[in-house]
Amino acid sequence: MDIGDTSMMAAVLGAAEDAAPVDAVESVTRELGTALDARSVSFLIADLGGRALVRLAYVPLDEATGDEGGRRGGDEVATVLPFDGGVQEQALRSQMPRVFGGPDGWTVLAPVTERGEAIGLLELVLPVEPDARAVQEISRAAHLLGFVVIANRRHTDLFEWGQRTMPFNLSAEIQRRLLPGAYTCEAGAFTLSGWMEPAASIGGDTFDYSLARDVLHFSVTDAMGHGVASALTATLGVGSLRNTRRRGLDLVEQAVLANAAVAAHASPGSTFITAVLGRIDLAGGVCTMINAGHLPPLLVRDGQVETVRLPRNFPLGMVPDATFQTSEVKLRPGDRLVVVTDGMRENRAARLDLDSELRSVADLHPREATRVLADAVLRVAGPALADDATLLIIDWYGRHGQLRRTSAGADQARASAPGPG
Repeated sequence: MDIGDTSMMAAVLGAAEDAAPVDAVESVTRELGTALDARSVSFLIADLGGRALVRLAYVPLDEATGDEGGRRGGDEVATVLPFDGGVQEQALRSQMPRVFGGPDGWTVLAPVTERGEAIGLLELVLPVEPDARAVQEISRAAHLLGFVVIANRRHTDLFEWGQRTMPFNLSAEIQRRLLPGAYTCEAGAFTLSGWMEPAASIGGDTFDYSLARDVLHFSVTDAMGHGVASALTATLGVGSLRNTRRRGLDLVEQAVLANAAVAAHASPGSTFITAVLGRIDLAGGVCTMINAGHLPPLLVRDGQVETVRLPRNFPLGMVPDATFQTSEVKLRPGDRLVVVTDGMRENRAARLDLDSELRSVADLHPREATRVLADAVLRVAGPALADDATLLIIDWYGRHGQLRRTSAGADQARASAPGPG
């Protein structure tokens, strides 16, 4: 198979479009498996907790292989495979395909990735050991599968259901809709990744970002309180910030209007949001930020962790006619900007030496660094957190206008080195 061949591409995309959205991945994986004479092919989607893969579409291609069973939703079956440091986890984290032999044949694990977002793995069992060219083609097929997933998950809850290895309550459902569609984004000048570790009673945290031609917009917010009231307050804040950002307003105007919206419409007792709002000029590396009653950002530079001192403004919604001041930081290539919420710093989480943890993950891709830091908070403050713990990491390279050097959706020079196992 040559996935670059026009007829093969057309067959794969045709299989996706001919099938219903709930069947699209299964249809595509069957097409790929048949083309490769595979004994079986599976799509393993990364769960929302970032700590497992879920075998969501399993397609036996000969009578010797059957369904493994697992979690059920109506007629759907999902098998949860927790991370254990093994070959599946390593393939996902390192963004490198893995090949190994077994009693059923040769297994290939190829990351399903789009712009650095680790969507999952394509797993094929082949009757003979694949050569380097075959592995490369499978990796390209896995990249194509990523676009099939992204396109079809807009039309069905199947993928979201598969990723939810833990049930959501109403406040968690609201909060989930406030987060960006992809938690990770790689571009020439930067790599960004965010993570939100929810409290037992949802605490109103969110993060957001949007990339324009020459500007990266980002925000981290924390609505006062817990539960549905906090999630609704967060909705007001995020909705206002997105609306004003899309209207082209500057940071101060965004803060002023979000402040007015929360003050006017939030429920009594849930009347403010702390926030860091930022925008990075991609050409020059100047990062402009507003701190609205939030923890100050951190800057990891040359192996040291520095607190970014910003003018302290009122939280959004606390004072209806508040004014807001900005401050600028000139980023250097190699810098890592980190914004966290108080769930990473307060109550039992205060026992975490965050500066030390940030130094220890300095060589990890932001996608992996956020997971390691979330696990560190859970170790000292879990298993049930008193408050949401949210963080946003931006690695700055300073090469705006230059293309990434990618292989199957990931810049492997930026990926985390594979660990033992």
